[in-house]
Amino acid sequence: MKTLSIIGLCLLLAGCGGGSSSEPVDTSGLCGRADTNSKIGCELNRNYLWYRELRNVAPTSYSSARDYFNASLAPRDSFSFMLTEQEYQDRFINAVFFGFGFATQRTDNSGALQVLYVYDSGSAAQRGLRRGDKITEIEGISVAEWLAGLDSGRYTNDDIYGPNQAGIVRNFIWRRPDNSIGRADFQKSAVTTNTVMHRSVREIAGKTVGYLVFNQFIDLSETELEQAFSYFAAQQIDELILDLRYNGGGLIRVANQLSSHIAYAALRDKIFVKYRYNDKNTNRNNTVLFAPGRGQTLLNLPRLLVLTTPGSCSSSELVINAMSPFIEVVQIGQTTCGKPVGQIPTQVDNFRLFAINFQTVNALDFGDYFDGLQPQCPVTPAITGDWGVVSDPLYAAAIDYISTGNCPAVQSISKSVETPIWSAEIKQQDARNQPTWQRYNEQ
Repeated sequence: MKTLSIIGLCLLLAGCGGGSSSEPVDTSGLCGRADTNSKIGCELNRNYLWYRELRNVAPTSYSSARDYFNASLAPRDSFSFMLTEQEYQDRFINAVFFGFGFATQRTDNSGALQVLYVYDSGSAAQRGLRRGDKITEIEGISVAEWLAGLDSGRYTNDDIYGPNQAGIVRNFIWRRPDNSIGRADFQKSAVTTNTVMHRSVREIAGKTVGYLVFNQFIDLSETELEQAFSYFAAQQIDELILDLRYNGGGLIRVANQLSSHIAYAALRDKIFVKYRYNDKNTNRNNTVLFAPGRGQTLLNLPRLLVLTTPGSCSSSELVINAMSPFIEVVQIGQTTCGKPVGQIPTQVDNFRLFAINFQTVNALDFGDYFDGLQPQCPVTPAITGDWGVVSDPLYAAAIDYISTGNCPAVQSISKSVETPIWSAEIKQQDARNQPTWQRYNEQ
């Protein structure tokens, strides 16, 4: 199976197109029809937050349900998407995809692929590939040649990485940050997408500081977060650096669990989030308190340092916004993506609709951050090595803040400047709403 970002793009382009109808569309009878497009239209008119701004599209205008859904959305909506039921199960429930288990972005003028992260269970991690490495050759052909051919249409992803079949092998050569060379055969398999990418503890200015890189809010995260915070509790950490630079969001209950792990003593009985639905569903408006969920290890940290980029979205922003009224939250890095709204995955035939259903606000009724949450310490990210290296600009800025209490004058390292990316939730959106600089390649 291709990664879901590629699947979403392919199906979008493959649909037999139609267009907006020039005549008003009668939506009153949509909910009584049996075809998939009408069911989607019915759902959007009932529960979509911006239902008044839906485009005037007839269900018969598109033979592709995904195309009809995308064409119907409000012009302001850059977040709603839909998946097949199997895509939904694989990505959000089973937490698996098929591949080698790493993510990259182009670097060195498309002469190499910079490794952003690797999944623990993938062949790439098991054969030694790490964040910060630069892949320079695949199957005896330079990455520069592969990418040039990909751009010109001479090559496809399948040419480079092989078809999605169990046992497919490709030989990779990569250069590590210390300029040593790695070489290994990677084999394709089902890869479990661990959401805790890294955890570590170090002493900084007389304090024991934990560092957690968290990549996605899904079912699997509940167990992984408990394990991480049990580790931090055993080390008796005084501070926590939470790295959400790639975390595009996910389950709100997991965001609640994460917040409670960090500072439950200060958050207990306090408002975590208020849900605000459209005017047809005001009876669904409700308030949720902080709750640990499946989290058993609850720390009492007075402050949280959060590392962010435009790839930090949705539930990542919710953690920051929800905790800010109650403990000190220091945001370091770049402005977040700006998504104070959420979706309830709704099943329609063989699809899951992730249409925006509600807006979220915190205990102070603040939730209008459609332009993103601004960092107190602006820092440009760059990839300088594996997780936790002190030369990483965002991590280094957090260390300096803990040491001095001030935002440092941190300059990004010129090589391997890190491009903001979207993670699992946001990768699924309509490709027209996804600028090219926000895409990355997960294999």
